[in-house]
Amino acid sequence: MKKRHEQKLIILSFGLIILFSAPIILLFNSEKEVFGFPMIYIYIFGVWIFSIVISFVIFKKYDE
Repeated sequence: MKKRHEQKLIILSFGLIILFSAPIILLFNSEKEVFGFPMIYIYIFGVWIFSIVISFVIFKKYDE
C-alpha cells in the first residue's frame, strides 16, 4: 500500500474518532425524527456508511 493511501486511512480514523465522540453524538440526541427514526440513529449510521464508502474508494485506488 502506498504511503499516501495509508495517510488517508489515518486521517479517516482520526475524523471518525472525532465524529463518534460523545459531545458530537449528543448534538443529535433530540426528539426530531426522520422517516420515523430518531436523529441520533440517522447520524450514527450515516457517518458509518460514509466511512465505509470513503474506505472503499481509498482501497479501490490501492488496487490500481
